[in-house]
Amino acid sequence: MSYVFPPPPTVSVPVIGSAARFPVHRIYCVGRNYEEHAKEMGFSGREPPFFFLKPADALVLATDEEPALLPYPSLTQDLHHEIELVVAIGKGGRDIAAADAAGHVFGYAVGLDMTRRDLQGDMKKQGRPWCIGKGFDASAPITPITPAAQAGEVHQAGIWLRVNGQERQRSSVAQLIWKVGEIIEHLSRAWELAPGDLIYTGTPAGVGPVQHGDLLEGGVDGLAALRLRVL
Repeated sequence: MSYVFPPPPTVSVPVIGSAARFPVHRIYCVGRNYEEHAKEMGFSGREPPFFFLKPADALVLATDEEPALLPYPSLTQDLHHEIELVVAIGKGGRDIAAADAAGHVFGYAVGLDMTRRDLQGDMKKQGRPWCIGKGFDASAPITPITPAAQAGEVHQAGIWLRVNGQERQRSSVAQLIWKVGEIIEHLSRAWELAPGDLIYTGTPAGVGPVQHGDLLEGGVDGLAALRLRVL
């Protein structure tokens, strides 16, 4: 097969303990999935889950060693951090029951849903889609993926983020409004999930701005942590 120009390389994420990489299909994100974060954004209660997407090439690999470099994006003066548990799908399907969802999970990672909050807010006020606030270049930092069998009690794990050594976010994955199985159930009703999909499951309270030069360190207990330097 020939192409009119060379196709882009496959986006992939390293897998801990394996030389093989995880090829990425789509990135789904869940909005307002911790109660305290929903409240700080002006909402409350257990509302039906809603989803948005980021492009696969928005991923930035980050480890707990030398900080990855995160360019401060254009068009914003209010770039926010949102630390999240990421679910990596290894088996696709449609209309997956929550009780069966674990069989579709390949592993877990730590991610950041970086957000141009001012642009997102402007779009909300105008009743317009806010892809420009969420789906920009380098908006989805992620750690290497830990296979599910090695992830321990990830559904009860602590989740945290520090900026320049100061704690900004601290909660437990147990505080998710919609648990991982429920997320997969709802998501697979709207889209057919495929191997290679990533699901950013939502962020706890404490989201806030970052500035040029800030060092971000975050993690989910039991998984690889991340370190990022904002350029």
